[in-house]
Amino acid sequence: MGKLTVRALRAVLVVVLAGTVFVQALMVWALATDPEDGSLPLTPLRVITILGVVSVQVALVCVWRLVAMVRRGTVFSQAAFRYVDVVIGAIVAAALVWFAVTALNAPGQRADPGVTVIMGGVGVAILGVALIVLVLRMLLAQAVARDVEAAQMQDELDEVI
Repeated sequence: MGKLTVRALRAVLVVVLAGTVFVQALMVWALATDPEDGSLPLTPLRVITILGVVSVQVALVCVWRLVAMVRRGTVFSQAAFRYVDVVIGAIVAAALVWFAVTALNAPGQRADPGVTVIMGGVGVAILGVALIVLVLRMLLAQAVARDVEAAQMQDELDEVI
């Protein structure tokens, strides 16, 4: 990865992280000061939003650590699996949070159940992203195994020479 790519990705990560912190602050402020008017269950939606944003923040921090590992050339190691596993868990948590939002929103959509179906589809798509990252984790595992095998073969070759 080039320096420009790493800097650009880190800039995006910082902007998104700052945005999520801003959203969390707004939700906490709204929980403390804005009463519910009865049309929607605002308190549960606000709490769910805060939890969903936490899952995004966890994934962002893990991606930051993985980018650092890529930059140092240490991503093909066992340490990378911890971060990838946490990213997968954060994506699954985000999907569960989205399903909770869908369930809270569903009673208000009785006249138009298509909205709930679409929201459920978005939740399934989020789970699909988790599956894609899982496949990428398997590719990382294969690359780490190949790297270990190559190192062993190089050691054997060094002994022969």
